[in-house]
Amino acid sequence: MAEKQQDWEPECPVCWNPFNNTFHTPKVLDCCHSFCVECLAHLSLVAPAQRRLLCPLCRQPTLLASGQPVTDLPTDTAVLSLLRLEPHHIILEGHQLCLKDQPKSRYFLRQPQIYTLDVGPEPGSQTDPHQAMAPTRTPLLISISSHYSMRDCFCNPEFRMFAYLMAVILSVTLLLIFSIFWTKQFLWGVG
Repeated sequence: MAEKQQDWEPECPVCWNPFNNTFHTPKVLDCCHSFCVECLAHLSLVAPAQRRLLCPLCRQPTLLASGQPVTDLPTDTAVLSLLRLEPHHIILEGHQLCLKDQPKSRYFLRQPQIYTLDVGPEPGSQTDPHQAMAPTRTPLLISISSHYSMRDCFCNPEFRMFAYLMAVILSVTLLLIFSIFWTKQFLWGVG
């Protein structure tokens, strides 16, 4: 019994996927129930004119302001802290959830990535209603051109500190190698 409790991960009660800090980020409704942002996006697209979400568990409505997407609902930070995750900023653009992955450090010059997830049909493409309701679950990877230049890299104080540290380590290593070589030559050359 104790092993089952240790392996338990919080999950969305609608799709049963474990919560994470991307497209299954837990969002809290007014009734204090949490659901992943993907399921709430699907719910919001079913009746977008009503500007309210009915909780799938207790049916209590959560009112959304005019034009407010479900991604603006409060994040369940208690669940994310339990999972030891930091929340990412996810936005809903039309029928796509978008996540922009920012590089952690500027001096590695990694290009930011955008991940998208389709949560509904494109407008005017509803040929089969059953096919229109089926979500696609393949994230698309789109690269964006990097706005960092080498000049920005060298102006970064963290990069300068890293470069100076590497130069000192290299210098000390070379001095050590030459001193060992010179000591061997001196001691064995005299004898």
